[in-house]
Amino acid sequence: MFQEFKLNHLEHFPKELEALLNRQRMGIKSITDSDATDYNTVLKPLQDMDEELSLFFTPLSHLNSVMNSEETQKAYEASLPLLSKFSSEMAQNVALFNKIKELKAESEEAKKVVENDVRDFVLSGVNLPEKEKKRMEEISLRLSELSNQFSQNLLDATNAYELVIEDEKDVAGMPQTDIDAAKEEIEGKTVYKFTLQIPSYLAYMTYGPNREYRQELSKAYNTRAPQNAAVIDEILSLKQEKAALLGYENYAHYALETRDAAKQEDVIRFLDELADAALPQAKNELEKLREYAKRTDGIEDLAGHDVAYYGEKLKKEKFDFDDTMTKPYFEQSKVLEGMLAIVSELFDVTFRPTDVSTWHSCVKAYDIYEGDKLSGRIYFDLEARKEKRGGAWMNDWETHYTDTHGKEHLPSAFVVCNFAPTTEKVPSLLRHDDVVTLFHEMGHAIHHLFGKCSERSVSGINGVAWDVIEFPSQFLENFAYEAAILKRFGFHYETSEPIPEVLVKKIKETKNFQAALGILRQVEFSLFDFKLHQKLYQGEEVQRLLDAIREKTSLIKPPSYNKFQHGFSHIFGGGYAAGYYSYKWAEVLSADAFFECIDEEEGFDKEKAKGYKVYILANGGAREMSELYQEWLGRKPDVKSLTRLYQIA
Repeated sequence: MFQEFKLNHLEHFPKELEALLNRQRMGIKSITDSDATDYNTVLKPLQDMDEELSLFFTPLSHLNSVMNSEETQKAYEASLPLLSKFSSEMAQNVALFNKIKELKAESEEAKKVVENDVRDFVLSGVNLPEKEKKRMEEISLRLSELSNQFSQNLLDATNAYELVIEDEKDVAGMPQTDIDAAKEEIEGKTVYKFTLQIPSYLAYMTYGPNREYRQELSKAYNTRAPQNAAVIDEILSLKQEKAALLGYENYAHYALETRDAAKQEDVIRFLDELADAALPQAKNELEKLREYAKRTDGIEDLAGHDVAYYGEKLKKEKFDFDDTMTKPYFEQSKVLEGMLAIVSELFDVTFRPTDVSTWHSCVKAYDIYEGDKLSGRIYFDLEARKEKRGGAWMNDWETHYTDTHGKEHLPSAFVVCNFAPTTEKVPSLLRHDDVVTLFHEMGHAIHHLFGKCSERSVSGINGVAWDVIEFPSQFLENFAYEAAILKRFGFHYETSEPIPEVLVKKIKETKNFQAALGILRQVEFSLFDFKLHQKLYQGEEVQRLLDAIREKTSLIKPPSYNKFQHGFSHIFGGGYAAGYYSYKWAEVLSADAFFECIDEEEGFDKEKAKGYKVYILANGGAREMSELYQEWLGRKPDVKSLTRLYQIA
């Protein structure tokens, strides 16, 4: 059965973790000292240990992200060195490596586990001399500390800033729900408080009428955590050193060993070609925006902090549409219920609310059934709060697999977002972008939850190449634009009126509004990340690299104070280093699969959805994604599907 989400006595956590790791050390030693030479007595017990450690540690790392406090920080930071040391010991355990590389696995899944383990041992430095091994261990520990430090600096800086607006005219014309969310009484006076939390920040950047305040907010957002400059330098230096120790020319080269992309040149070429394809349309989109801002407000020098504001106004003029028109129809609880109903129908599962312990009162948990059989559990934590780091993500906890004793384990996962919180006056209402985000994270979740592998190391999202991991999430999000899907949950939160046909059409019509500018922005992030890891950049060299890339991708020159990199948590606080390109790389698969599965009436072709579940989701990382895709559709994905998705010629 499932683990209970429970964490008491955080002050004892590091000691309990150390005791668990010591027990596992003894277990590993008994394997290496034994005569065991078959898969079931070597790798099966090791996977049991991996699951045991994940069950114990994931709640703390999750809590540190969603209910951040001094207690969670302290316990988490004290745990990182213990985990890093254990991980390095494991990765450089020559006796274990020698045992694993001689194993003869019978099933295809087991063969893949052995293949991956041998590769990962080599990439972790098992063949290095003792001195270099020790250095690899030090690097791993320091990188985990720096990653946490980067994220904590960013969270602290985000929470430290607020913009207090006293004049009502400076919020005039904004959506009432955003005004209500910002409104506060201070000493008997009504003020409007905006922060760098994403729902609040985006509300003013998109609808805030005062240009100076937009600039002020933008500057605060893009100058957060200046101390991260030093963190970035150290991270880059250590990653380059790690790659060099293992015989790679740079960290990007090292990273591609576990990716779908074969060569660095392939990644750069793909991104350059995508930028070239988008550039003419992006210039045209920007020109129209400039013309609009000049015509309506006499703006001669359109700046970065104007783009969202005038983009929203132009979209409204062109399509007679903006997000405020649909927001009342996307009440968070109804969207969630509707999405679960759609996933149930498509993939033949049932979600039943379950009353279990969670970390916050707004968290909703569901048990998943296939027929009458319990098959998984999912938790949703969807509203923004100060203790939660920004962004949206899926975190896996338990994994589907069969353990050493033949017992089947069931998977569980957390879906975390930062949507506008419920207030006394209004429930949590989602922008359509938020609806897309929820579908995206659910795509990740079902990739993990619908995994059917017997071997933990390749089940669910485990063992899936990093640059195709976004395929299932992007695939599902594409359906959040389809009329047949939106009508399932689009009901006015006050009147229960269904979302009007005209609004549903406008969501689809406006989907690719300024799409080329959006692609250029993603290419900019991707090129910056990948090139940053192709040689060692330090200090001002980091900014100069970004500026050089922006010569092509950024059609509005950002101000000199813009230090985007200090907040680029995907690559410095997460796992996307030399891998941000994977969003676009995987989108070739997701776009191609989307066009294969689209059905105007139902939203989805149910027969194809069944195949998608059986071939793509169920197999997790047991085989290469390109193989699974070929088996599902009998062909390779068409690269042109990506530009077709964005309607770029």
